[in-house]
Amino acid sequence: MTAANPHPLYPHLFAPLDLGFCTLPNRVLMGSMHTGLEDHARDFPKLAAYFAERAAGGVGLIVTGGFSPNIAGWLKPFGGTLGWSWQARKHRQVTDAVHAHGSRICLQILHAGRYGYHPLQVAPSRIKSPINPFTPRALSARGVERQIQAFVDSARLARDAGYDGVEVMGSEGYLLNQFTAPRTNGRDDAFGGDATRRMRFAVEIVRRIREACGPDFILIYRLSMIDLVDGGLAWDEVVAQARAVEAAGATLVNTGIGWHEARVPTISTSVPRGAFSGITARLKPEVALPLVTTNRINMPTVAERILAAGDADMVSMARPLLADPQWVAKARDARTDEINTCIACNQACLDHVFENKRASCLVNPRACAETELNYAPTREPWRVAVVGAGPAGLACATIAAERGHQVTLFDAASAIGGQFNLAKRIPGKEEFHETLRYFARRIEQTGVELRLDTRADAAALSGFDHIVLATGITPRVIDLPGADHPKVVGYRDVLDGSVAVGAKVAIIGAGGIGFDVAEFLVHEGPSPALDPARWHAEWGVDLAYGDNRGGLAPARPEPPAREIWLLQRSPGKLGGKLGKTTGWIHRATLKAKRVHMLGGVEYLGVDERGLRIRRDGEEQLLAVDHVVVCAGQEPFKPLVEQLGGFNVQVHVIGGADVAAELDAKRAIDQGSRLAAAL
Repeated sequence: MTAANPHPLYPHLFAPLDLGFCTLPNRVLMGSMHTGLEDHARDFPKLAAYFAERAAGGVGLIVTGGFSPNIAGWLKPFGGTLGWSWQARKHRQVTDAVHAHGSRICLQILHAGRYGYHPLQVAPSRIKSPINPFTPRALSARGVERQIQAFVDSARLARDAGYDGVEVMGSEGYLLNQFTAPRTNGRDDAFGGDATRRMRFAVEIVRRIREACGPDFILIYRLSMIDLVDGGLAWDEVVAQARAVEAAGATLVNTGIGWHEARVPTISTSVPRGAFSGITARLKPEVALPLVTTNRINMPTVAERILAAGDADMVSMARPLLADPQWVAKARDARTDEINTCIACNQACLDHVFENKRASCLVNPRACAETELNYAPTREPWRVAVVGAGPAGLACATIAAERGHQVTLFDAASAIGGQFNLAKRIPGKEEFHETLRYFARRIEQTGVELRLDTRADAAALSGFDHIVLATGITPRVIDLPGADHPKVVGYRDVLDGSVAVGAKVAIIGAGGIGFDVAEFLVHEGPSPALDPARWHAEWGVDLAYGDNRGGLAPARPEPPAREIWLLQRSPGKLGGKLGKTTGWIHRATLKAKRVHMLGGVEYLGVDERGLRIRRDGEEQLLAVDHVVVCAGQEPFKPLVEQLGGFNVQVHVIGGADVAAELDAKRAIDQGSRLAAAL
């Protein structure tokens, strides 16, 4: 696309960006995201395939996951490092794979500083991070110089390895950010004290990389534009730093949002789309170089709106390109309805990384498994029946049909989606609508025969070569005096609106469903996830900064719609099994809504007065209007016995296989892998 021939739907998204010495074909930057494939050279063929698929999908510029410039900068022991020439040679397979598809790629240089999960970590001052058990060693003046040189050497090696540039990670609370912020820099020398001296470390790195790598090398600086922690940068310091790195030779400034220790969510599904683009817009008049904005930009309409408003020159997306490597091509070809949208759940990407697992994607299990999980056309087409149009069944049916099998998908409901139709009603989980839109389109594209309002029985399934049971779960019935009382209701009836829930509610069960039901009941009306201004107020985010360092303001949560008691039998913290990167958000939300979260509860019974419980040896009466049961679920697979006499292969997947906790990640992965193997 050109200025003379703009894209009809997304003219700003597909406008070329001239960097002076090269031109990017569009305004999409694949943002840095650690996958786990960076940490071992043996995984570089997989890393190359992963990036090549995104390059083939039309991404204008790719940034790798973070590589440390030296051992002190490791994120974890033996993490991805680029500090020696023998390491650079191995990167050639990555850069060659990207260049073969006409795209460009930059290596991110990330020094973890006090976020490094190892005892060799260093920092500007000996100040321990609240999210790390290790205390860093404070760098001496000579040590500071060694770290600067390590960045320069790593950039030079990246150039030798064929990278088109580097991104210097100066945000999210990593080493450079630790130097720039008074929160973590207690020095009183050339690299600490006033703002000019605190930013000197970062500016020197940019200046020396430019000198070492020449004028035709892309140099992105990831600038923390809003730290979201006490003792973070003031706005005038953010502006001064942006101007300084521009003068030092940066090509682009990429927006960084929040430190990892911040108690404000920045990328979870409950964060409104494009919630932080306003902070990039504030910097636009202050510098001349192009600015990249980021966080919760997952659909072309969002990206186009931001770019058209002049808030930024590029948009950065990481997880949306995990979810759909063809995102750019689909937007370019006006196939937006075919995009497999990132729902920002974090379950298979960030949660995996923090558990030292390889990253993937809940809605796209092929992410980071491109060399292992392939959907090649079948040589032996089968007649396949899939019973159940929840996440597992949808994935299995559409992939099997894509491969050439003749697939019939049955569901007793009048719409596809299964439990996703309940999940999409939870405030902050509106993105689940997108997944159902995607699967509905996939059913059309792949030719799956869809039979809704049909309860499949053995007779209906005769004649198929393979039968896949993805019939889901049934809620567990509680054994409790008064369990049949009208006050006692199931979570399905609450979420689908069948029950008009009273002002005071007890929820039995504090797993993922219990937290979702609590979230549903404390909100009334439109979700804050759909309104950035309300969301900023709820979490205390001040994009205007005011007098607040770090962009923090007093949080102003809206009053709860109901008084809720969230209960669990086991003692200890509620929500302990929720996702590592999102569980704390759910707990903080419910705490702000004054939900009573109680563990170690014994349920004694329900009567007209409410729910009787015993806790710490004392009986209590919770005078509630309703008791919502979220006490787990059982696999629902009555067809297994009916099909016992059939001479046919029967496969059980999803909740029908394991229903310990509803797990869409496992369900979609299981359905996808079965379809790939048929």
